[in-house]
Amino acid sequence: MEILSKENSQFFSNNIILPVDRSSFKSESSASKEKQSCCGGIKIFLSALSFVYFAKALSGSYLKSTITQIERRFDIPSSLVGIIDGSFEIGNLLIIILVSYFGAKLHRPRIIGAGCLIMSAGTFLIAMPQFFMERYRYERFPSTINSTVSLSPCLQEKSQIPLSALEKSQAKINAGCVQTVAIIGPIFGFLLGSLCAKLYVDIGFVDLDSITITHKDVQWVGAWWLGYLIAGVISVLAGIPFWFLPKHLPKPESRKGSSTSSEQSKFITEDNKEQQKSYQQHMKIAEMAKDFLPSLKNLFRNPVYFLYLCASIIQFNSLIGMVTYKPKYIEQQYGQTSSKTNFVIGLINIPAVAFGIFSGGLIMKKFRINVLGAAKLSLGSSFFGYLLLLSLFVMGCENSDVAGLTVSYHGTKQITHYEQALFSECNSGCICSKNDWDPICGENGITYVSACLAGCQASNGSGKNTVFYNCSCVGILESPSRSSSAVVGPCQKGNECPKMFLYFLVISVITSYTLSIGGTPGYILLLRCIKPHLKSFALGIYTLAVRVLAGIPAPVYFGVAIDTTCLKWGSKRCGGRGACRLYDSSAFRYVYLGLTLVLGTMSVFFSIAVLWVLRKRSSTQDETVSANGRGTGLTKKRKDNFVNNDHLIQTTYWPEKETRL
Repeated sequence: MEILSKENSQFFSNNIILPVDRSSFKSESSASKEKQSCCGGIKIFLSALSFVYFAKALSGSYLKSTITQIERRFDIPSSLVGIIDGSFEIGNLLIIILVSYFGAKLHRPRIIGAGCLIMSAGTFLIAMPQFFMERYRYERFPSTINSTVSLSPCLQEKSQIPLSALEKSQAKINAGCVQTVAIIGPIFGFLLGSLCAKLYVDIGFVDLDSITITHKDVQWVGAWWLGYLIAGVISVLAGIPFWFLPKHLPKPESRKGSSTSSEQSKFITEDNKEQQKSYQQHMKIAEMAKDFLPSLKNLFRNPVYFLYLCASIIQFNSLIGMVTYKPKYIEQQYGQTSSKTNFVIGLINIPAVAFGIFSGGLIMKKFRINVLGAAKLSLGSSFFGYLLLLSLFVMGCENSDVAGLTVSYHGTKQITHYEQALFSECNSGCICSKNDWDPICGENGITYVSACLAGCQASNGSGKNTVFYNCSCVGILESPSRSSSAVVGPCQKGNECPKMFLYFLVISVITSYTLSIGGTPGYILLLRCIKPHLKSFALGIYTLAVRVLAGIPAPVYFGVAIDTTCLKWGSKRCGGRGACRLYDSSAFRYVYLGLTLVLGTMSVFFSIAVLWVLRKRSSTQDETVSANGRGTGLTKKRKDNFVNNDHLIQTTYWPEKETRL
C-alpha cells in the first residue's frame, strides 16, 4: 500500500494534464461545466485516497497497540512478537517491484482498490487464530462459589487444580489533506487498541460472569482480534470508490499553465510532458536495465545522499524499536494497563509527532531555509531530542517486591533468576509448582507468585474477591497479632510511581515533538542533494533501505534485548517457555532506553558528517569564485545559490527536467 500511495500522486499529476488545442473555442458555460466536472472528480479522488491513508495508518498503529496482548494470548516472547511486527514490512517488500512496474501501465485507481482488498484480507487473516484456537485460559486458584467454604491453596494436590477458572462450555480537497488524514489514522488506531483492550479476549464466546479477572489484572488479555476485523472492514470500504473512478481525470483548459500549483505538485509534475512520453516510449527495457547499475553507482557516490541514508537507517532503527515496545515499556515500568497505555499514546504522543512535522515544514517555509539550514535543523532536532531522552533514565519505577525474585522471603532486596529461590522454609510443607503465575498481594506489601508459594492455609470468597488467610510466608514479616492474609492480584507499585509516570509523559511528548521537527527538513535535504533525473530512483532506494534495514530487524533485536531482562518466564501448556511474566524494571529501562539512545547518537554523528560535506562544498565554491576575481557580491550570491539549487550540489546538470521542492 505504501507504493500505491506514491503511485496515486503520479496518477494525480500525470493524468490530469492533457495537451490542449489553444485554437479551439469553448463557451463559458461548457468551460464551467468542465471545470465543475474536473473539480468533482479530483475531490472524489482525494477523499477516497485520504480514506485509504487513514485505513492503512490505522491498521499499522493498531498492530503496535496489540503487542502485549498477543504476547500473553499466545504465550510467546518479545523476540517472536518482533518478528511478527517486522513481517508487516516483509509483506510490503514482496510486491513492491510488481506494483512499481505495473502501476504506471494499468488502471491506477483499480490497482489502489485491489490493494485495499489485499490489505483488508491481511487484517482479517491476523484475527483468524482467535476463531480456530481454544479459549484463553489464565492461571487462577480455583475459588468456590460459596463464600462460606474454605479451601487450602497450600495443601491441595496439583492434579486437583483445573487449568483454568473459565467454564469449558463456549457461548455464541488537496494532497496536504491526504497527509493530515494519514496522521489522524494512528491516533484512532491506538484509541481503538485502548477500547479493545478493555474487552475480554473471548467476548461473545464465554460467559463473562465466569471471568474472575479484570482489565487491570496482569493476566488479562483484551479482544485484540476485534480491532483487526474493524480495520479490515474499513479497508474494504476505502477501496470501493476506486473501482468506479476513470483511468484518467480531465483537466480544464483554464488550469493549463497555471502558476498557482503547490510546490509538491511542481515536484511531481515534469515540465515537459510530451518530451517525457516520447522519451519513455523510445526507452527499451534492455537500455533501462543497462542504466540501472550506473545509476545506482552514481547515487551511492554522492556523499551527501549516502551519509544521509546511513543516518536515516540508524535513526529509524532507533525510532521503530522505541515505538514498537513503548506500550510494553509503559505497562511494565509504571504498572499501567494496556487500555490506558494505548489511550495515552494515541491521544498525546501521536498528536505531538504530527505537530512536530507541521512545525518543521512551517519553519522551512517561513524562514525560507536553504539546504545548509535544513541540514542544521535536522541535526539540531535529533541532537536535542536524544538529549531529552537521557532524562528518562531517572524517571523510572523501582522493581515490585516479589518474593523469591526481587526480594527474599525475609524482605531483603535481591534480584535472582534462579527459580529455586521461589521455595523457602515457609512454604516447604506445600505442594507448589514453580511454573505457576497467579500473583497475590500480602498484607506486608510483598507480592507472591502464587497463594501456594505464599504458604496460605485457607481461603475465603470467590473470584476477584477471594481472600487468603494464614499465609505462613506473609507472617514472617508480620507481628503475631496480624492475620497474615493476602488478596488476589499483585501489589501496586510504590507511591512515587504515579508521579514518575506523569513526568515520563511530559518528557516523552516534548521528545516526540523535538525529534519530529527534523522530519520535513531532512526530506527536503534528501531531494535537493541528488540529480533531478535520479530523484525517483533515489527515493525508491531510500524507502527500500529503511524498510529492509530498519523496519524488519529493529523490532526483532529490540525484542531479543528486552527478553534478557525477564525474571519470571511462563510455561506453555504443551511444554516449553512461554511469555515473560515479570521483568527487572531497572534492567528493562536501561536496555530499552540505552539501545534507543546509542542508535540515536550514531545517527547524529552521520548527520554531522552530512553537514560537514555541505559546508565543505560551499566553501570550495566560494574559494573558486574568489580566485576568479568576481568580487564579494558575486561570492555571496553564488553561496546563496548553492543552498537553493539542485545543479550546484551536483556538478552535472540535466536541463530537461529540473524539479524544485
